[in-house]
This record gives sequence, C-alpha cells and structure tokens, in this order.
Amino acid sequence: MPSALPEGEPAPPSGELPANALKTLGTAPFGVYVHVPFCTVRCGYCDFNTYTLTELGVDGASVGTYADVALREFELAARVLGPAAPPVATVFFGGGTPTTMLSHDLVRVLDGIRARFGLADGAEVTTEANPDSVTPASLQALAAGGFNRISFGMQSAVPHVLATLERTHDPANVAKAVEAARAVGLKVSVDLIYGTPGESLEDWRTSLDAAIDLAPDHISAYALVVEEGTKLGAQVRRGQVPAPQDDDEATKYELAEQVLGAAGFGWYEVSNWARTEADRCRHNEGYWLDGDWWGVGPGAHSHVGGVRWWNVKHPNAFASRLNAGLSPAAGRELLTDDQRYDERVLLGVRLVDGLPIDLLRPEGSEAVAGLIADGLVNGAAALSQRRVLLTLRGRLLADTVVRRLLGF
Repeated sequence: MPSALPEGEPAPPSGELPANALKTLGTAPFGVYVHVPFCTVRCGYCDFNTYTLTELGVDGASVGTYADVALREFELAARVLGPAAPPVATVFFGGGTPTTMLSHDLVRVLDGIRARFGLADGAEVTTEANPDSVTPASLQALAAGGFNRISFGMQSAVPHVLATLERTHDPANVAKAVEAARAVGLKVSVDLIYGTPGESLEDWRTSLDAAIDLAPDHISAYALVVEEGTKLGAQVRRGQVPAPQDDDEATKYELAEQVLGAAGFGWYEVSNWARTEADRCRHNEGYWLDGDWWGVGPGAHSHVGGVRWWNVKHPNAFASRLNAGLSPAAGRELLTDDQRYDERVLLGVRLVDGLPIDLLRPEGSEAVAGLIADGLVNGAAALSQRRVLLTLRGRLLADTVVRRLLGF
C-alpha cells in the first residue's frame, strides 16, 4: 500500500497561503509537478500513491477524466499564487505511469499550465513512461505538444531481476522506446534499480552496459528500498526472498560510478548522472536547491516560500474536493528556520557542487576536518573552494556526513 501522508496542521479549504510565503516567489525558478496515479499493474516493490486502472471507479478519477480534474487544481493554483506567480521553468509528469493517459490529455494539462502561468524560455518539460506504454505516434504527439524530455523506467536489463521486481516490460522494448523518443527530438533519461534480491554483480554490470548502449542523455540509479506494506516487503519478512544487503549495494554503486564515468556520464547528485550539465534534470535540481513548486494530483506535495503542503491521497477524494471548489490539500507545515537549514544541508551535500562551508553553523564547520580525515569529504575542495564536496566513499555514507554536519 502507498506510504502514509505526513502529519501537519490543517490546510485552509481555500488553499490560501500566508502572505509572507508569496514574498519571494519568482526569485528562483518555479516548477510544477503533475502526479498521475495510474498504472496498468502494481509492482511488488512500489509504495508510491498509485492505483491500477481497475481499482478506481469513475467518480472523477478515471484515466479518461483525470486531465479535467488536474486542470481544476491549476485554476486553484492561479488564484492562490496570483500575479506574483512567475512563468514555469520546469514541468514534471510523474506517477504512476503518466503515459497510461492519452498523449492528447497530457498535452491538454500542459496547455493548462501554459495558459495560466506561461512557460519560461527553454522550459524543461518531462514525463515519466514505461517502455511499453508509448508508441511512435504517442511520442510524436507529446513532442508536438511541448514535451522535450522523457524518463523511461528501465530498472534492469536482466529478465529474472525484472521478474522479481514484477516489472512487465520486455527488455528489448526499452531500446525501441528510446529510439522512437529520439526520433521525435525528445531528450532521454533511463532509471535503473540495483540491489534487487537475486541480482548478481554481473547482472548489474549487464544493466549498466545496456543503459549506456542506449546512448541516453541522463541515467538515474537507485538502491532498492524494501518498504513496509509492499508485496516485496511481505516476501522479505516471510523469508521468501533475501533482504538487500548494504555491502552489496555499495559495491554496485561503486561499479555504477566506474562504468558510467568511463562512458562519459558525470554524477551531479548521488543517484544521478548526466552527459553534460545541460542534460541534468533541472526539475529535480529545483527540489534539491530549496526551490518553489506546485504539486498537482492526489498525494502530491508542494512548497512555496517555506510552506509545504500535501494533497489528499485517494483520487476520488482529490476529485471530489476540487469539484466542490475546495483545495485538495490534506495538511501543511510552515517550515521553521531550523527545518529549512537542516533540509539545505541534507540535500545540498548530495550535489556535485557541494555545500558552502560558510553556510554551516558552528557545529557543522567544526565537523568538516573530521570528515576530511575519515575520507568522506574532499580536503582540497574544502580548503580551496570552501565547499563540502563528497568523495566516492562519502557518497556511500552521505547520511553519516549529514548527521555529523548537523551535530548529531
């Protein structure tokens, strides 16, 4: 089952934000995230807020009516943000599988963003997709409608690993989908998962080589996390499959850095590699750099000016609130200066540009020397650039680095 929403204070039915939250809107790039909660099947490891096409009725939450519901939230966003809202710099359709919707409907949603806020020059517009959820015709329609980037859920090139993850696509379809996306001018990213039970180091090498052979612009590689409440979590708990091992995942991460680096991909965030700086996912960089974004859809999270809020999770409840003229927000929190500082350290240290030492509080600055001595932080960068830059070992132990910088 999908993970629970965080605790927080009640969100106003109007969606109104505190006046001080809007004061800095426009001083940094503004993004929009669109959560599409539909999948054809639920993968055994997934705890995202997604639903199969047969799990929902037609109470405003069906795949065929979802575009209209999402557009209602954009009307709300336009009212709440008012004239201070800047043109949208990045748009990201995630899920779920956004391409379970018709390309025409995805473009209609993008048109709604364009009509209400405008798109900044050179705006990045991405959709996630499964390799078997697109066709040359659907990709052509997306590109013609303003999408310029697509992220394919490849996960692995090895059939038995895909079977353990309950991914249904044929590995051969990934190359076909990437070729079709490139043919219509879309930038391409592929997502990989490592540490799946039963995956050997050679299996992981096969997946890395297959991803490189696709010649994408961007590759993400994430360690498998077994979440409570998922089918895979139950299988691990019952001893039917082994739990992922930290040492195994560390070895596979090191192999990813070696293989991807040799192929011309540079890491820019602990789990993300790009061919060039221009190929980085700018939308995700907005999250990591404390930007502002509005998240549309059931369970979607938003952040503007130090206020974070999240929508109700079930698509029918989401649709019902919007149809009644109410905000779909279930709760919110007004971040304190301490919380924003902690998040700036937590996220900033994971980036290739690192974290300015001068930004750190005294306990963080004092911890840097010890982190250098332990081989977790680059000493030369700390001295010459006054920045905390992770070494490869530091990337493997990023959580440890963060705790020490925060004085824990």
